[in-house]
Amino acid sequence: MGEPHRVGIVGTGWISGAYLETLGNHPAVTIAAVADLDASRAASVAAGIPGCRALRVDDLLREDSIATVLNLTIPAAHASIALGAIANNKQVYGEKPLAADMPAAVSLLERAAASGVEVGCAPDTVLGTGVQTARAVIDAGVIGQPLSAVAVMATPGHERWHHQPDFYYRPGGGPLLDMGPYYLTALVHLLGPVAAVTGASSRRRDTRVIGSGPRTGERIPVSVDTHVSGILHHTSGALSTITTSFDAVRTTAAPIEVHGETGTLAVPDPNLFAGDVRLFELGATEWRSVPPSAGYADAARGIGLLDMLTTTSPRASGALALHVLDAMTSLLRSAEEGRRIELTTTTERPDPVPLVPAATWRRSPA
Repeated sequence: MGEPHRVGIVGTGWISGAYLETLGNHPAVTIAAVADLDASRAASVAAGIPGCRALRVDDLLREDSIATVLNLTIPAAHASIALGAIANNKQVYGEKPLAADMPAAVSLLERAAASGVEVGCAPDTVLGTGVQTARAVIDAGVIGQPLSAVAVMATPGHERWHHQPDFYYRPGGGPLLDMGPYYLTALVHLLGPVAAVTGASSRRRDTRVIGSGPRTGERIPVSVDTHVSGILHHTSGALSTITTSFDAVRTTAAPIEVHGETGTLAVPDPNLFAGDVRLFELGATEWRSVPPSAGYADAARGIGLLDMLTTTSPRASGALALHVLDAMTSLLRSAEEGRRIELTTTTERPDPVPLVPAATWRRSPA
């Protein structure tokens, strides 16, 4: 068993707590340092991790003893932090999206390739037993040839619960770039890459009202579209219809349904690692649940980073994240220009995840 992999975390907001629950006690990883624009917050987090130092952001990116940077900043900072890590020959694993726009994301991966360092990117929820079991059903031919899928994410907006929701309504935010990565990444796992998209979008309100925390009642500006619908034309010939919205009170729609020649598959929320996969076969009279048969069992935030560090073909890869970003930004451009947009990227369908018990993935690889 080798030495633990030394990781530095940039961004110690609330999402960092979820990562630390997975990585903080994992024998394959040492959290060597943390950094944040709020130095006191970084110091508080570091104090709870044995041997961890609180550093300034630039110092963490230059620290020779750190091999991988975990980038948990806001979307607008994803590219600059990743580029800083790559410039210092460090691997990067970041929160989604890969960058706020395609030019920055392409530059990021080009520089990583030139430096010979790995880039990984969330979401890793799709590596859990929910999406992976659904994929196993599709790959086994149970629903016949997949023909189409429908994906729906509809909420009234994150400002109702988030104390600092401003970035959700700025460039790099909105329902598609915020929540779309879960759904589009799942659809690529299930149906393969996307060749082209057709989109429509709207923004019916110019401000939002914060609903909780110390800024309750404050109005914040909205500069992105808050309801986005579109069609994904997969290279396989399948069509996916997706809706992401911050303009809906509630929906009864399944997060994802995949329709095939001989069956329909209800896929659980791709924002979660697990969930009930249900199958309705042609000629049946009712839905039946499919027991978990694939994926990292009891997975949690950070499993994508562990997968990157311990496998030869990382599943939460930068190439996949770039393709998903291409699909999302092309949907928004299609909505603006009123035409079908051909994507400029493609990606390999990631390797499936066999059923991996929690006791196995929580151990260091031999």
